Amino acid sequence: MGLICLTVLGCQTVQTTQPGMVGISREQHVSPLINRAQLNQQAALQYRQVLGEAQKQQRLNADAAEVERVRRIANRIIPQTAVFRQDAVSWKWEINVLGSKELNAWCMPGGKIAVYTGLINQLKVSDDELAQVMGHEIAHALREHAWERASKSATAGLGLSILGIALGASDGQMDLAGLVYNVTFELPNSREHETEADRIGIELAARAGYDPRAAISLWQKMGKASDGAPPKWLSTHPASTDREADLRRYGEIVQPLYEQARRGARAS
Repeated sequence: MGLICLTVLGCQTVQTTQPGMVGISREQHVSPLINRAQLNQQAALQYRQVLGEAQKQQRLNADAAEVERVRRIANRIIPQTAVFRQDAVSWKWEINVLGSKELNAWCMPGGKIAVYTGLINQLKVSDDELAQVMGHEIAHALREHAWERASKSATAGLGLSILGIALGASDGQMDLAGLVYNVTFELPNSREHETEADRIGIELAARAGYDPRAAISLWQKMGKASDGAPPKWLSTHPASTDREADLRRYGEIVQPLYEQARRGARAS
C-alpha cells in the first residue's frame, strides 16, 4: 500500500515566486492531490477559529496602538510582494495581534497574519526589527511552504488521508484541516524553507524602507530571550553563527533597496 500511495502521490514541480534580488530560484515539489485552493480556504477557516478563540479570551487586538503599529508595518510590506509574485498584492490579507507570552508570529496561506504580544513586548522590537519578523512570515506564504510541507507529509505517511480527499471521502475536509493545523502550528519548517524566508523577508522589508541590519539585532535579541536557543517558531533555523552570517550577507545585497526606499520617502 505504501508503494501505491507514493506512486499516486507523485509530485509535480512548481515555481511559486520570482527570484527577486536575493535570487531564490529553487524548484518546488508538491503533490497534485493537495488542492491549493482548498488548502488556502481551510487556512482562512482556521484563522477565523483562532481569532474567535482569542476574542473569547479577550486576547484579540487588545491594544489599539499596538495593532495600528503592526498593521502599518505590514501594509508597507505587502505592496512589495509584487516583486516576487504579482497575484499576492490582491490576496485578502488580514493582520491581527494575539495576546500571548510566546515569542511567536505566523502567516497562513493566503496572507492571514498573526503577531503575538510576547514577541513585541518581551523583545522590545523596533519597527525595523518587527518588519523583519513580518517579512519573514509573509515570505513563507509567498513561497507556499505550507503547500510543500503538506505534500511532504502526505508522501511521508498521510497518503491514505490525502487519497481520501482526492476521492471525495466524507472526512476529507477534516483531514485537510489537520494538515493545515500541523503545517502552521506543529511541524517545523525545514532549514531550506527558513533560509528562503529569511532572504525574501529581508528584501521585502528593505523595499518597504526598513533597515536590513535590524535582522541581525532581532536574531540576537531572540537568542538572549531564549537562553541562546531560538524560540520554537525558529527551531530549525541554521546554527546562529551561520544564520547571522547569511543575514549579514543578504542585508548588504538589499541595502541599496533600503536606501532607495528611504530617499523616496523623504522626497514625498
